[in-house]
Amino acid sequence: MFHEHRDLINELKSKDNYFVSIFDKHNNLDEEICEMEKSHADQFQVEIKKKEKLKLKDEIYNAILKHKNS
Repeated sequence: MFHEHRDLINELKSKDNYFVSIFDKHNNLDEEICEMEKSHADQFQVEIKKKEKLKLKDEIYNAILKHKNS
């Protein structure tokens, strides 16, 4: 995710605990979604998780842009 911003992400992870928490939550959701899909979980529940993950991705991207522009 956001490979082009790898350096900024590493910098944010070293300075911003909130960023670390949303980044980790995004990664954990990604793993959870993969497991749900493998086990053929209810698609409605999978979609809920995907929407939550997408919101976190937007928040991560906004934090990257804010940091980049500061």
